[in-house]
This record gives sequence, structure tokens and C-alpha cells, in this order.
Amino acid sequence: MPHHKSAVKRIRTSGRDRNRNINVKSELKSLLKKAKETPANKEVMRDTVSKLDRAVRKGVIPKAVANRRKSRLALMVNRTTKAS
Repeated sequence: MPHHKSAVKRIRTSGRDRNRNINVKSELKSLLKKAKETPANKEVMRDTVSKLDRAVRKGVIPKAVANRRKSRLALMVNRTTKAS
């Protein structure tokens, strides 16, 4: 148990942040899965990239992770558009 007021607050805020991070990561996983299923859908891609950038701004995922995922999505889109 925490003995100081600041420790109590840290427990409360870290719990809140952890829940937010879990929700954001879960939503990202769902969007990435949907984007992989339909790589030709530009609206899904735009939403996915936007959510990745927002997650970086919130500090949920590192910038390099978001950039790597966006790059892989772009490669998939380019492969499907060339194949069609």
C-alpha cells in the first residue's frame, strides 16, 4: 500500500493510462487486421494511418513502430494495385 499522497495518485494515474493504452492498442490491432484484409480500401488505410499517428502523439506506441507499420501497409497497397 502506498504511504504518500503522491504514490496514491501515481497508482491512480498509471492505472488510467494503462487502460487507455490497452484500448488504443486493441483498436489499432483491429484496424490493422481490417486494413490487411482489404488493402485496396483507401478509407480504411487513411483511418489506420491516422490512428497510428494519434497513438504516437499520445505516447502509446513509439514513432518507429508506427512508421514501420505504415510502411508495410503502403507496400501491401502498392502490391495489390499493381497486381490488379
